[in-house]
Amino acid sequence: MPQMAPINWLILFLVFSITLVIFNILNYFCFFYTPLKTSHLNIKFNKLNWKW
Repeated sequence: MPQMAPINWLILFLVFSITLVIFNILNYFCFFYTPLKTSHLNIKFNKLNWKW
C-alpha cells in the first residue's frame, strides 16, 4: 500500500495507538484482586546474611 497518503498512515497509527492505550487502561482497572492480610506477612529483614 505505498500509494496511501502519509496523513492516512498517521491517522492509522493514532487510531491503533489510542486503541492500545484504552485496552490497557480497561485491563488495568477491571482487574480485581484480594489484598493479602498484614498478619500473614512476617518478613524479617535481619535474616539477610550476605557472604561476599
